[in-house]
Amino acid sequence: MNPFPRLASTMPLRKRLLAVLLILIVLGAAGAWLALRRHQALPRQLTLYGNIDLRQVQLAFDAVGRIRELPAQEGQRVRKGDVVARLDDARLRDALQRAQAALQARREVLARLRAGSRPQEIAEARASLQAAQAALDNARTLWTRQRGLVESGFLPRQSLDNATEALRSARAGRERAAQALSLTLQGSRKEDVAAAAAEVSADEAAVALARRQLDDATLRAPEDAVVENRILEVGDMASPQAPVLTLALRDPLWVRAYVPERELGRIAPGMHASIHSDSYPGQAFAGWVGFISPTAEFTPRQVQTSELRTELVYRMRVYACAGADRLRLGMPVTVTVPLHDNPAGAASDACRR
Repeated sequence: MNPFPRLASTMPLRKRLLAVLLILIVLGAAGAWLALRRHQALPRQLTLYGNIDLRQVQLAFDAVGRIRELPAQEGQRVRKGDVVARLDDARLRDALQRAQAALQARREVLARLRAGSRPQEIAEARASLQAAQAALDNARTLWTRQRGLVESGFLPRQSLDNATEALRSARAGRERAAQALSLTLQGSRKEDVAAAAAEVSADEAAVALARRQLDDATLRAPEDAVVENRILEVGDMASPQAPVLTLALRDPLWVRAYVPERELGRIAPGMHASIHSDSYPGQAFAGWVGFISPTAEFTPRQVQTSELRTELVYRMRVYACAGADRLRLGMPVTVTVPLHDNPAGAASDACRR
């Protein structure tokens, strides 16, 4: 008989627990080893392929006329505000002078209304009232005499009637002269002044429009750019529907690239990037990830890598930093984005546009 039956029954249980613990340790070590190998197997940078892109502007006159000057040449660099073309503006200058003359005439009328009557006009109105008063006094005296003579029988009744009509006419003349003097003293009505002021404002707007049309006869570069194409030449008729020049804006300059969905979690706007071109072997242009489209699309034809031909990808822009103006529109390039020590927003303000 076994003197230790309880100890003998517990030994298999301990062995089973030790075996289970050993298995767990082995599985944990294997999982950690696999995770480490997987982490080490991840690429340390993302490689993308794309083409250089930039903005283009087709400049057209906001007027109709014949081109007189076209100093901008293809390939020439122009700065913001530089004159690149001019129209024959003789008719526009004449229209501006005419509008300015009309405005000056309206201003003189408004000034006259606001100044009121001149002293000479007031003196004339007073003299007219005095003359009308004298005519009234004379008509009244004549009427009195005619009435006495008619009542005495020395004159017919018709003479008194004539004197009465003359007296009425004199009173009306005196009243008319009095009202004219009152109007002269009061000056212009406020309604007339307001109407004249409105006409001056309309003429000022006409002058501003004529000046604007004259300015539109000069075509200026909207931004720093390179003249890409001269569409019209000197002597051609220009219009708002007919572009004269095509400008390629030098800022911003970016790479149109495409990133597969499985890599979206590893890149973010603001990360540093490098742009490589076969035209400059061994040289990298600094850039930064500026935009990632929220919408997926099929891989475009120009992306010829075997991994991306049949996948849905997301369009992105990698902006080139200052000094990358040697990159040309449509140039195929390779973009590399470091995935370690390159957090979102790491691109410096000096690089960002």
